[in-house]
Amino acid sequence: MAAVTLLKPETQDKGQLAVLARDVRKSFGRVAALRGIDLEVPWGQFLTILGANGSGKTTLLRILATLARPTSGEIRVAGIDPLRNAPAVRRIIGVVTHQPLLYGDLTVGENLAFYARMYDLKRPHEKIAQCLAALGMERRLEVKARTLSHGMQKRVSIARALLHDPIILLMDEPESGLDSEAVEMLEHTLRSPSSDSLRTVVMTTHNLERGLAVGDQVAILADGRIAYLEQCAGVTVAEVRSTYMALTGSTL
Repeated sequence: MAAVTLLKPETQDKGQLAVLARDVRKSFGRVAALRGIDLEVPWGQFLTILGANGSGKTTLLRILATLARPTSGEIRVAGIDPLRNAPAVRRIIGVVTHQPLLYGDLTVGENLAFYARMYDLKRPHEKIAQCLAALGMERRLEVKARTLSHGMQKRVSIARALLHDPIILLMDEPESGLDSEAVEMLEHTLRSPSSDSLRTVVMTTHNLERGLAVGDQVAILADGRIAYLEQCAGVTVAEVRSTYMALTGSTL
């Protein structure tokens, strides 16, 4: 596979929002998953998205990650229209999905080396070692991916998403399947400044406390729309929990 040329932040128009969605809708047959998403995420912000199962969180992230197409609406990621230029978006984002999606017969190191070649990374072994160490996986370098537990595979998938130091990180419930130690490592990694101070993170989660702890903004997705959006610093866990229950009819 041909190497990918990375776009660095200085090549982006910093006046653009990192993520923009305007009246984004997505239907699966007669079922409407997204009913008009309006969202703006400035550069350098960490957005935590909460929502009940089936609220459209995964669908929204898949659209932002170019893994699905909206039925209608406008999307911009770093000012780029992913419907017109998906490869350019993929060069600058890191994505963590529910499934690790690793090559089972390759070792952890071989999995990451494959992606390092795709992005034509300089000093790939150094970058691989750094990402694995951040997630406590450095001793698993020579272990075949299929022999790892789901939680360990998830750690590798997070390392893979961080490998090319993306300026936008999209994560769908990244803590799912992780033990408490790994969740703390993930939180520390997300809080640590990257080489690019403009990195933007959009994360879905069911963990309200951690979502508020790491986020700058918190949103609640309900009935296929962003029904609530506030600064994390200005709200309490109890307030968001109460609002979540009122909007979704479920608890966190």
